[in-house]
Amino acid sequence: MFRMTAWAILPIVLPVFSIPGMWIVYAMALSNNHICSVTNWAYNQSCELEEPSSCCTMDHVPLVSKCGNFPPESCFFSLICTLGSFLVVLVCLLRYAHVIECCGPSLLNTLALVIGWICAAGLTMIGNFQVSQAKVLHYIGTFLAFPTSMLFLCLQSLLTYRMACARWQCWNGHIRCLLTLLALVTLVMSAISFMQDSMFLQHVAALCEWIYVINVLIFYGTFAFEFGAISTETFLVLLKASRAPKSYKTEGSSATTPHAHSNSENLAMI
Repeated sequence: MFRMTAWAILPIVLPVFSIPGMWIVYAMALSNNHICSVTNWAYNQSCELEEPSSCCTMDHVPLVSKCGNFPPESCFFSLICTLGSFLVVLVCLLRYAHVIECCGPSLLNTLALVIGWICAAGLTMIGNFQVSQAKVLHYIGTFLAFPTSMLFLCLQSLLTYRMACARWQCWNGHIRCLLTLLALVTLVMSAISFMQDSMFLQHVAALCEWIYVINVLIFYGTFAFEFGAISTETFLVLLKASRAPKSYKTEGSSATTPHAHSNSENLAMI
């Protein structure tokens, strides 16, 4: 068995790449007057009597997706979401294999893999279908990405406690539970505030959305603790899991072979 500790870098790359990238997109949108600052709480009904640089309406609320709504920042936003979703797919797959290697196959682990990949698909739709150009597809991606990412955090927190043997693994589970709780609170507050007409609550929804996204990315970064133990055996386990249905068939056929021989012998005796 050859241990490949370099895989511990993969979960760290996701937040290190995505969080600064999203703030760069935010800075571009802010400099182009497409959104207002996250520190701004004063909104106007219209911009007819105000300077464009100082006017903030409901269209300028700094939601994450609105930061990448118009070019040129929309191009960078699509790039970040697409690469981020690819990294999410890789992290989910390696996490799935590592859990199988440590604890064996389980429905909870399989469900977490499927949920993570659905989240990645939703993230791709969010990045490539801007809300101003393809609102329906953008909202479909939002409904796919946000609830599934929340469910993914819950499932992985449970799996962390199930796998915990050492004290540091228990502390890792505690950290993930705190991140999951924070994600749940901010997601609920963002969803409730977003459905209101109040400009103040719309801004609260934007702040909660930013906190939620950053929190989820930090959660993915915590997988670096386990990924340092990934070895060649982990990939062999993944290959065996993909070939499991075939092995079951061969086992089933081999199991029926003795019965066939015994029946033929009985016929011969008769």
